[in-house]
Amino acid sequence: MNSKLKIKNSKLPFVFVNMAMTADGKIATGNRAVHSFGSARDLAHLYELRATADAVMCGARTIEISQSILGTGGEKFRKLRLKGGLAEYNLRVIVSGSGSIDPAAEIFKKRFSPIIVLTTERASAKKLKLLCELADEVKICGEKEINFRAALLWLRTKWNVKRLLCEGGGELNDALFRAGLVDEINLTICPKIFGGRSAPTIAEGIGFPKLADAAKFELTSIIRKKAELFTVFSRVK
Repeated sequence: MNSKLKIKNSKLPFVFVNMAMTADGKIATGNRAVHSFGSARDLAHLYELRATADAVMCGARTIEISQSILGTGGEKFRKLRLKGGLAEYNLRVIVSGSGSIDPAAEIFKKRFSPIIVLTTERASAKKLKLLCELADEVKICGEKEINFRAALLWLRTKWNVKRLLCEGGGELNDALFRAGLVDEINLTICPKIFGGRSAPTIAEGIGFPKLADAAKFELTSIIRKKAELFTVFSRVK
């Protein structure tokens, strides 16, 4: 697997992003009808990366659209986790600034590991009550926008999260990039073209208005597996 086990010498978790994108840089079609398009090898790669993480984090909309439960991928990968000195199952972190999450989402039906929700004071009392019923812990991490640096520090100190894998979507990735919290990007480039000005990319949201402010990464690994490219980019210190 491309992502090497490493931990920063700080109180923040090592944050690595994993995404698959088309050759024209899209992570889904414009109508979000197609969001999974990688090969079986790419799916295995996703589970390999999860097997190195203490926690896996996703935005609420991504959880709803993909119907992901943020699981380990089966016994093979659970054994990899135990061999690496990790808990058998990873923690699951859902991000929603508004506190809006479908209570019928698949992730809430599978209770194999704790589910943590990060939200803000924008979440109403009614939504917070529901979230507390659905999740193992709900953490308010900001007034209007999530303070991800504070949230990650809390995950490290409260839940001992040393390695945090983020699986999107684009707005969550963007917030982490802008906060300077992403240490590594694992990007699978697939031989497809979606097109469409409304089709999402790996980083949506506000973005960087100036070239000089852009998050800077360097290519540290590239492997071709049949028609796909598995790349790793490390943050330039």
